[in-house]
Amino acid sequence: MSEDVSKRRLGRGLAALIGEMDQPVPVGETRPTVSADRTVPIEFVARSPKNPRRYFDEAELQDLAGSIRQHGIVQPVVVRTTSSDRYEIIAGERRWRAAQLAGLVEIPVIVRDVDDRTALELAIVENVQRADLNPLEEALGYEQLIAEHGYTQNDLGEIIGKSRSHVANSLRLLKLPDPVRDMLADGSLSAGHARALVSTPDPVVLAKTIAQKGLSVRDAEKLAQNHIKAQHAPAPTEVRESKDSDTIALERSLSDRLGLSVSINHKGGGGQLKINYKTLDQLEEICRLLEAR
Repeated sequence: MSEDVSKRRLGRGLAALIGEMDQPVPVGETRPTVSADRTVPIEFVARSPKNPRRYFDEAELQDLAGSIRQHGIVQPVVVRTTSSDRYEIIAGERRWRAAQLAGLVEIPVIVRDVDDRTALELAIVENVQRADLNPLEEALGYEQLIAEHGYTQNDLGEIIGKSRSHVANSLRLLKLPDPVRDMLADGSLSAGHARALVSTPDPVVLAKTIAQKGLSVRDAEKLAQNHIKAQHAPAPTEVRESKDSDTIALERSLSDRLGLSVSINHKGGGGQLKINYKTLDQLEEICRLLEAR
């Protein structure tokens, strides 16, 4: 099977590989229990360092821990072996964390024999399909697959069931400076807000303004566009009024006699005569000529 075909099938085969254990259960339905391959000591299981998910809501973990204390782990954690008695999580890190809070010493697991590449792909796709990632984690996950495994944006779109433009817009968020990324990660900004700031001259200042004022995405886009337009607006230039031929001739005559640049501007019945000098000697010569009059 070619590599490209394998990539295209990854998303469709994900549910079968991990057992659809973390998919939401429709109201009124119950999820069939998936049998574990074995039960292992919880300290023998470790998180994957490449799992794109970094943030876990503490209150939700505590709620899940309470449920686990009462009912146990209903759905096993999906792992792969890293040594004879050590395991790395592919799917189910949230259950593993909650099980530790609940004080469990053993957890049920399903063991899948996959290599490093497939484990990374599954971790990213599983999290994205379940919408467990914040926008920044999602973008970093896409970047991992592109950088480490040569995926294209089209490949990712097919795998996760989203459009190429969705993937492209997610990756654009990685152009933002760290302070804006932090606001995106903690929920102060939505992905829509953040995307509006990518091309602005000072996204940090605008991000704080958006968060403080509680602006909608549409208002944030207008604010960003105004700043972009201001950045590219041409510098104001002095408006030069057209001069008649007599004035131009007089300017030339005076300039020739003084050896300096002379400008005459008429305003109604009066006007302004400007003589430009570059050195103190030239200024002294102008004063001498005026005093001689």
